[in-house]
Amino acid sequence: MTVLVTGGAGYIGSITLRAIRASGRAVVVLDTLERGHRAAVGDAPFVQGDIADSPLVERLCREHEVDEVVHFAAYKAVGESMENPHKYFSNNVAGSQRLLEALHRAGIGRIVFSSTAAVHGTPDSVPVRESDPIRCESVYAETKLMIERMLSWYGRTTPMRHVVLRYFNAAGAATDGTLGEDWRFSENLVPHVMKALIEGTALRVFGDDWPTPDGTGVRDYVHVEDLAAAHVAALDHLARGGESVTCNVGTGLGTSVREIIAVTERISGRPVPHGIAPRRAGDPVACWADVSTAAEVLGWTATRTIDDIIASALAWHTSHPHGHDS
Repeated sequence: MTVLVTGGAGYIGSITLRAIRASGRAVVVLDTLERGHRAAVGDAPFVQGDIADSPLVERLCREHEVDEVVHFAAYKAVGESMENPHKYFSNNVAGSQRLLEALHRAGIGRIVFSSTAAVHGTPDSVPVRESDPIRCESVYAETKLMIERMLSWYGRTTPMRHVVLRYFNAAGAATDGTLGEDWRFSENLVPHVMKALIEGTALRVFGDDWPTPDGTGVRDYVHVEDLAAAHVAALDHLARGGESVTCNVGTGLGTSVREIIAVTERISGRPVPHGIAPRRAGDPVACWADVSTAAEVLGWTATRTIDDIIASALAWHTSHPHGHDS
């Protein structure tokens, strides 16, 4: 089997690409390199291009005899999406529509889609279930939801089947220290904790008066290699004829900002400079996943701990302070 990986030069895409290849599948990567890194792809077949280029996608699928697709390619900065909604609707939604139509024309019937738990907004209760109310609070989340809905309609009107993976908080780096997240292009907590530790610039903690045990927000952090394994499990599910499904991808455990800082300080042996900033509008108090669907349908559960996440992130950022450019 050959897998087309869109956005395969990005943080999660490149680490998942490695896991897909380890599963015995052939791959071809399509990425604009606007926010990805060519070096992260290694020696995998690579084409620099856009998912909106339907003729290119169709040609790639036919030339490489693609059977399956893992679709990562998207802009993902929440703040930017609110400042420039056109950019997100154009790239994420319109681009994905052109991708899906090209895949349909090429006869591709299996797709794994990189979505987000942010489609639920601030949850009414935790753990968050896939069936819980949908309440997008950013343009970014809305674009992911629109793509989920497009996949659902393609599933009803064509032979295409899909697995939607709703990520919680992807974190950490490859265990061998060769791939990780560039803090220059990330809004995620862990890279900015590492930046504060390594560069000595104070981390902003957005609120210490939340109704949580230590006053800081609680999230579900899932190791990026566990997340990569979930994509392989999703491909396996579709390859054996499994029906379309939406699955949360997390650990089912919540960890606070202060706990992340404390684990980092314990593992590194150094203090993490930080200060308290006002709460951000739209931030949920606490959010973690009900992961029973992924366990039951895909046979997947996360195996790595917060310590594993922090240790791998520390090793990566220490050796790559400027991301893949260093």
